[in-house]
Amino acid sequence: MTVSFTIKQADGASRTGIVTTAHGEIRTPAFMPVGTAATVKAMTPEAVVQTGADIILSNTYHLMLRPTAELIAKMGGLHKFMNWNNPILTDSGGFQVMSLSKLRKITEQGVVFRSHLDGSEYNLTPERSMEIQHLLGSDITMAFDECTPFPVSEGEAEKSMQLSMRWAQRSKDSFIKRDGYGLFGIVQGSVFPKLREQSADTLKQIGFDGYAVGGLAVGEGQELMFEVLDYTMPHLPTEHPRYLMGVGKPDDIIGAVLRGVDMFDCVIPTRAGRFARAYTDEGEKNIRNAKFAEDPRPLQENCPCPACTSYSRAYLHHLFRAEEMLGATLLTWHNLTFYQQLMQGLRDSILAQRVRQFADGFLLKYKGLQE
Repeated sequence: MTVSFTIKQADGASRTGIVTTAHGEIRTPAFMPVGTAATVKAMTPEAVVQTGADIILSNTYHLMLRPTAELIAKMGGLHKFMNWNNPILTDSGGFQVMSLSKLRKITEQGVVFRSHLDGSEYNLTPERSMEIQHLLGSDITMAFDECTPFPVSEGEAEKSMQLSMRWAQRSKDSFIKRDGYGLFGIVQGSVFPKLREQSADTLKQIGFDGYAVGGLAVGEGQELMFEVLDYTMPHLPTEHPRYLMGVGKPDDIIGAVLRGVDMFDCVIPTRAGRFARAYTDEGEKNIRNAKFAEDPRPLQENCPCPACTSYSRAYLHHLFRAEEMLGATLLTWHNLTFYQQLMQGLRDSILAQRVRQFADGFLLKYKGLQE
């Protein structure tokens, strides 16, 4: 096998199951904390495990620049290098080339770009992306693609998608198969139904271990994102995991799970934690708000994270006002725990055939009390 996927239960389009990799099992629906540069910001690997995460995401683009994939391989691979013994998914670098690099030039061969760190020139191709992810030891490798910007014309979207499909074939051809390691293809096509269908059909013909939906969460808004999922998901194989890249907020995740998505990643919970924003079952809270200065209550009742079990809202407020690093750690720990508890709630409700009731109840409270 490469990686395997077993569906335990379905409820409508929603599914819960297990993805099995070389470094362990991933319970789905799954949220992957983002560890861009071989670290989940403000957290130790042990703390990330305690939040309930089964898998993290790391980044080809950033690690190829610093400290380099070759050095990480010399150190025994990414798992050993960062002391994370569970599954790792690495994205291919395509999105970061679009969003961060300077003076990029896209050709049939790949992308020539200058580093956002020091201006050095690099050439990233599907073959090089596969090589880097192999050196890192990623359990799940992502095919190299061009992340189509938004808004975009249908003609430009088609040109971009077709290039990504040719790169997908080259990614598959250069991927080194190993037991417990898999390769996911990425559906592109922006907001155009026919292009999404063509992309999905092409990827199925090539054959991948999982299928991701890319090119969303780039400014199109939730309503349009859900519309794209509505017409894309039916074209993806049901027997493989399905991954919505770069999403998102709790209500984004719930809506996508109801449409059949199995895996997610996003920087939102960790970034929010560094900027004093907490995700709770009563919506988002800005802990810098003066009303928390003398609030003795925990951030959220019945949350097992240290921020909630050991500290008050007043203390968390103080940490951010005083610009103490502990504030970012505690709030990041809480936000990741909140996300993992949401995923557990979704998994449990799918098993019980009550996912719609769970989703409606969660969103009613979450959106109704949001600040």
